[in-house]
Amino acid sequence: MSTFKNIQGKNIRSYANNAPNATAGEMWYNRSDQKLKGVVASAAWSSSSNMITGREYGGSGIGTLLANIVAGGYIYNPGRSSLTEQYNGTGWTAITSTTTNKYLAGGAGSATAALVFGGSGVPPFTAQTEEYNGTSWSEQDDMSTARSLYNAGAGGPGGQTAGLAAGGYSGSNSSATEEYGGASWTGGGTLGTARRASWLCGTQTAAMLATGYVSAASTTVENYDGSSWTTGTSTNVARSSCSGSAISQDSALIFGGNDGSSPAGLTSSEEWNGTSWAATPTMAAGRSGINGAGSTSAAIAASGFSTPPDASPSVTEEYNFSANTITSGAWSSGANYPTNLMYAGSAGTKTATVVYGGSTAPPSGGNRTTATNEYNGSSWTSGGAMPTATMQMANLGTQTAAGSFGGAQPSGNVSTGYEYDGSSWTSGGSIGSAGYNAAGFGILNAGVIAGGSGDTDYAATYNGSTWTAKNNLNTGRYYTAGTGTTTVGIVMGGTSPPGAVTANTETFDGTSWTEVGNLNTAKRSQSGGGDSRDDALLWAGYTASDSNSMEGYDGTSWSTRPSLAIAKRNRAGSGGSSTAIATGGINPVVNSVEEFTAETTSANIVDITTS
Repeated sequence: MSTFKNIQGKNIRSYANNAPNATAGEMWYNRSDQKLKGVVASAAWSSSSNMITGREYGGSGIGTLLANIVAGGYIYNPGRSSLTEQYNGTGWTAITSTTTNKYLAGGAGSATAALVFGGSGVPPFTAQTEEYNGTSWSEQDDMSTARSLYNAGAGGPGGQTAGLAAGGYSGSNSSATEEYGGASWTGGGTLGTARRASWLCGTQTAAMLATGYVSAASTTVENYDGSSWTTGTSTNVARSSCSGSAISQDSALIFGGNDGSSPAGLTSSEEWNGTSWAATPTMAAGRSGINGAGSTSAAIAASGFSTPPDASPSVTEEYNFSANTITSGAWSSGANYPTNLMYAGSAGTKTATVVYGGSTAPPSGGNRTTATNEYNGSSWTSGGAMPTATMQMANLGTQTAAGSFGGAQPSGNVSTGYEYDGSSWTSGGSIGSAGYNAAGFGILNAGVIAGGSGDTDYAATYNGSTWTAKNNLNTGRYYTAGTGTTTVGIVMGGTSPPGAVTANTETFDGTSWTEVGNLNTAKRSQSGGGDSRDDALLWAGYTASDSNSMEGYDGTSWSTRPSLAIAKRNRAGSGGSSTAIATGGINPVVNSVEEFTAETTSANIVDITTS
């Protein structure tokens, strides 16, 4: 009788638990569970960072899961939009807008060589074509027929010079096909069935048009060989206004859309393997008009249309066929702080943080507090009281070596410094001028302060006893935040005189400041953290209203990260790039705590059985 070794040339290894660093296809015996185990690939949807601005029916199908663009779309309100965002596999960044407002446009190409064409603009339908070079959009020759083309554009990664448009709507359903050669459009083969709101994938010479609206949602599929269309294998589910991967005719994924039975979109998805369609895992949020891109192993479904009042949710989901289990990054509830709290200071990490001072209610009378409390990741314990009730201070350090500098006390704004050793507070070095809401970062004997209401462009470093002035910020600010070290730091956002909320970001090299890419959304009264200048996080705060959004910086640009559960400003916040904590906040003042854990991946380990 054949054995595993006879077939594979080796025995199955035995481990006390699971094999270390197991990879796809590996199999072993787990002695603790007394089971045969292995790593297998499987498909799943997982949540990712929200779009900056939710929209439906954007120009999409441009790029891959790790680098794709959504151009324009319909936003509630103001309507047709030119706003464009790029996804980097983690979050969304605002990039150059298209030259005109439009939605229901076709898309093709890559994140650095994109093509957007047709759509609904002004007048009702447009033939306009635009190319993107990674920096800016430029208008090209118009299509022959003005029409809406939501997800009816294709061409694959090379679509900017070999694009394809099929079907659509210009007062009636269209059967027209046009091909783009990098300079102009020419006519192609006529569809067998005129339709709109369909989905097109593949290249100019090997494409597939699936589903759409004929007189109702459809399952019809047609294949294109560069000159003519032929009938293909119908999908399992009738749908219109769906989205999907856009790269290949022979390996495709479609998802979402509407079957006409409900205003809410479909959650279902299905995969084409070149021979047949098969159901795949469902999305968490049903939507039509989704902005999608990618392949059958790595796709993205961004925003789209749902039911009012949140008609264009900014939600993003990723589809992965992988040997890894992906746990989405998210904020979750922590143990409530002992009292309501606003304007407090904090230092440390998610599982070892100290929160101090602030105010338990609007700061008047006896509401300001000297209380200090330490958090271990599950509960709060009391620490030594601050010498004087202080709020809106600059903060740095760790749970057992924290610093509080400047801020507002009952007597007025101060330059006073205090140091905490894990049990009690002592006097520290005073900053250059009395003021509140400066950014503080670093450790207690090597810290940085920047901005603040007393001297908005002030910057200095701390050696554990005294502050040494450094070159001023380029843009003065207070109600700001920062992270990093005395030689590699960053400050982001805040309020700049005479009171404008700013998106400005500056990096610090130990001496001077350099302006870098702005935040996607101007913000003040926020919290900041991160493991380094080039892996920074910014969360909560205030723009035109309280915010629950989060952004991350990668050394070049800011992109969105998972949102908090509640929108608040003036939260006590600290942490690194993969974990963080937000405590209290206003408006109104609360004692709630939220904890952040970034996305993680682990091997998809399963039991191996004969059934």
